[in-house]
Amino acid sequence: MPPILQRLQQATKMMSRRKILLLVLGCSTVSLLIHQGAQLSWYPKLFPLSCPPLRNSPPRPKHMTVAFLKTHKTAGTTVQNILFRFAERHNLTVALPHPSCEHQFCYPRNFSAHFVHPATRPPHVLASHLRFDRAELERLMPPGTVYVTILREPAAMFESLFSYYNQYCPAFRRVPNASLEAFLRTPEAYYRAGEHFAMFAHNTLAYDLGGDNERSPRDDAAYLAGLIRQVEEVFSLVMIAEYFDESLVLLRRLLAWDLDDVLYAKLNARAASSRLAAIPAALARAARTWNALDAGLYDHFNATFWRRVARAGRACVEREARELREARQRLLRRCFGDEPVLRPAAQIRTKQLQPWQPSRKVDIMGYDLPGGGAGPATEACLKLAMPEVQYSNYLLRKQKRRGGARARPEPVLDNPPPRPIRVLPRGPQGP
Repeated sequence: MPPILQRLQQATKMMSRRKILLLVLGCSTVSLLIHQGAQLSWYPKLFPLSCPPLRNSPPRPKHMTVAFLKTHKTAGTTVQNILFRFAERHNLTVALPHPSCEHQFCYPRNFSAHFVHPATRPPHVLASHLRFDRAELERLMPPGTVYVTILREPAAMFESLFSYYNQYCPAFRRVPNASLEAFLRTPEAYYRAGEHFAMFAHNTLAYDLGGDNERSPRDDAAYLAGLIRQVEEVFSLVMIAEYFDESLVLLRRLLAWDLDDVLYAKLNARAASSRLAAIPAALARAARTWNALDAGLYDHFNATFWRRVARAGRACVEREARELREARQRLLRRCFGDEPVLRPAAQIRTKQLQPWQPSRKVDIMGYDLPGGGAGPATEACLKLAMPEVQYSNYLLRKQKRRGGARARPEPVLDNPPPRPIRVLPRGPQGP
């Protein structure tokens, strides 16, 4: 029997209660619509064999235990939302921070399992900001957990960090006229190692990954090589923000998920007025030089990312990424109108969808629901665009009710960290 028919036969056995309505076979893809009961999914599922598996293996069940290291300013909030929604659909427990930590696991301290709210343990999914500590995460997460993270090109990431945390990071506050160019011209004049939030001003990726962000690969190339080995030992996939859809294709394949499991709305995006339209080449070189450790990490994992795409079949991955983009646009139109657009927070009527604003100088955009919606589809659309803080609070309340944790006293942390950045009060905008 030809291999394609063998795989089809195996898939058919696994779906004995499902009725196959349509099957289209091509030289590299298999598309499938599946009828479950009397209801079709309101956005299409992609048959797991659309991209052939790396090995000639039978279809796998969906993987349910995932730890995502949410790095800063790398599209991590969008990945987090994908994982939160998957966990809800499959009734999985999401690890969430203790109230003393607010919506991050007491970042910038090294992660500890004690930072996890007791009502959210033992978890299946973890996706909130933390500083990586392998031993503590392995103590918390079940055996077989898949670890993933995401990196972003360091110059673009640093521009975003400088804008987003300009009012909180002392090194950035010292710069006259909040000038990124002035900072990168002489960063040592403004940066002080060890200050609160100093990690946002120097090698933030390395810090988030548990590394020493003060090390320089120019002075100690062995340190960068060792940090890369540590990351490769733990993380099954390092996604690349610049190739977000291709990264989601690899994530979907790694976890044996469906296309609808990785559909998304872009979250925590700055308005055009709050970011540089393009980073000049000289400024980008200066940012990479100052963040040389991050640059070394990114260059290595960007190269390994494309080797992984090549092994999966580049044409296949590109085709599936295109299908993902098309399905995403259909979903956004269904949820947010025929011309879905990101809006400033002040124009979003749905309170649950108003994104947190780091300062009056930075506008974070979001989506809003059309008026008059109700029912399961509206609920799904609400979760699709729900910002991190609101979704984390919602999941914590839900998991407390599920576990009967309301009456359980919450432990008091020893040596609590400084309070994280909080939203500024709304008020008249300055000039």
